[in-house]
Amino acid sequence: MAEQSADSAPRKAGFNTLVRFLPLLWPKGEAELKVRVVVALTLVLAGKAIALLMPFAYKAVVDGMSADRQAFGAVLMLVAAYAAARFGNVLADNLRNAVFEKVGQQAGRRLAAMVFRHVHNLSLRFHLERRTGSLTKIVERGTKSIDMMLYFILFNIAPTAIELTAICIIFFVKFGIGLVAATLAMVALYIVFTRTVTDWRAKLQREMNEVDNKAIGRAVDSLLNYETVKYFGAEEREARRYDDTIDAFARAATKNEVSLAWLNIGQSAITNLMMAGAMGYTVWGWSQGRFTPGDVVLVNSLLMQLFRPLDLLGWVYRSIRQGLIDMEAMFELVDTRAEIVDAPDAPSLQVGRGLVAFEDVHFAYEPERPILNGVSFAIPPGTTLAVVGPSGAGKSTLARLLYRFYDPTGGDIRIDGQDISKVTQGSLRAAIGIVPQDTVLFNDTIGYNIGYGREAASESEIRGAARGAAIDRFIAALPQGYESMVGERGLKLSGGEKQRVAIARTLLKDPPILILDEATSALDSRTEEAIQATLDNVAENRTTIIIAHRLSTIVNADRIVVLDAGRVAESGTHAELLRAGGLYAELWARQAAERALEEAAE
Repeated sequence: MAEQSADSAPRKAGFNTLVRFLPLLWPKGEAELKVRVVVALTLVLAGKAIALLMPFAYKAVVDGMSADRQAFGAVLMLVAAYAAARFGNVLADNLRNAVFEKVGQQAGRRLAAMVFRHVHNLSLRFHLERRTGSLTKIVERGTKSIDMMLYFILFNIAPTAIELTAICIIFFVKFGIGLVAATLAMVALYIVFTRTVTDWRAKLQREMNEVDNKAIGRAVDSLLNYETVKYFGAEEREARRYDDTIDAFARAATKNEVSLAWLNIGQSAITNLMMAGAMGYTVWGWSQGRFTPGDVVLVNSLLMQLFRPLDLLGWVYRSIRQGLIDMEAMFELVDTRAEIVDAPDAPSLQVGRGLVAFEDVHFAYEPERPILNGVSFAIPPGTTLAVVGPSGAGKSTLARLLYRFYDPTGGDIRIDGQDISKVTQGSLRAAIGIVPQDTVLFNDTIGYNIGYGREAASESEIRGAARGAAIDRFIAALPQGYESMVGERGLKLSGGEKQRVAIARTLLKDPPILILDEATSALDSRTEEAIQATLDNVAENRTTIIIAHRLSTIVNADRIVVLDAGRVAESGTHAELLRAGGLYAELWARQAAERALEEAAE
């Protein structure tokens, strides 16, 4: 029973995937696409009718040549009819493909857009746990299989069933029930053999895909960390790791191809045995005076026409199985529930004054490792709050919670009295701007990356934001100006230049609430001072949260909150905290000593 259940699970999954996929054949509200489907099916039937007439024309030509040499004109007309039928069959098939192509492409487009949108809606936790290369491969395989699946179901499986029925009727009328029974037995054996071997091959294919995903994910991860590899001289180590995964893929692919050879051999043995038996039976009937020479040609032609889609049916079944595997993985991705979702009928956030409040907030990435333990503070409108503390105290977590990448496990976060978990995520994130510690840019132009702050921003607005971030002179000095490419993840720019681009696009967004998440901690002291002045201008008249490591950057904050072990350990202005002589004063003294050593070294 357990084995039966385990075996039926993949079939059930494949059936469920097929049921979810089939509505794409008849898209709701798309009259033109439905007409195209109907026209394509009509052309399928016309093509099959023409194909079934061809063997009769061929038979008539052979019989005519055998009977009377005086029938040259009639036989020549039959040859012309045979040639016309062959052309008509090809014409119908190609017109069908041309008419249907838009249906398949549009189905793939709709599904790809749906998956892409869903992946972006998934939580930050999901993206941190998945390899980007593997994720993109799943989406690519799943969407590419759509057009193939639509084509095979409509234009191979159904037409083959129609053709088999028609050939059985012809065989019954002309040759008797024996040939029909033999044909059906051959087809049944062929299908059972193909399905059995293909199911075995599907397991091998699934294993090969898993190894392929692992290899791609490892390659992408290694290339994204190119600089880290160089830092540690680990090129050979990375090459060995990649070679191990490619070797595993090569072994899996070899098993897959060997199994394909056995499948083709078995299929060919079944079809050729049937062909030999059917033609031998017809030749025997000819020797008995029951059949004509043309009947041998008729049987041969009809079986050849049946074998052609049957031979293709083996490949089609394998392709459909693989398509179902690929689509199953993609639908599993679609079925992954977003951790953070808008409440039903959630209103948009209405930002007036910009009061931000954390009220007894608890949070843990994992249940056994709490990060925040009852954090409470408020930021009056238009003021600046700095958050400092030791590494791991939960500083950056506050920004992620405010952006609602995660929801607190306890307590509330409010903006102007509105619980952010009750408003739409889009309106919440539209009200917040961030300059992160590690600025990652798109592999596009510097103008595009600045303009990303606000969709449809004009060129003059982009240039104005660049001036506000004090990066306009740098851009003007570039040979291609705002059209200069920044490279993957912005690697063509220095740390300071990337930070200024991040500041510029935040200026362009012009949010009422601003987060500066250790925005200068990765920069040298001179660059930090230059960018700090720009950040001070950006923060003016906005409700601002500064998450800082270097305390020298937040001495002018209206209020400073010191986190320790997920709790607010101290709170006050820079002067008040120094007088208190607590954790902040200890951190300040330590950093002052470090700065003194750095200055002495210089």
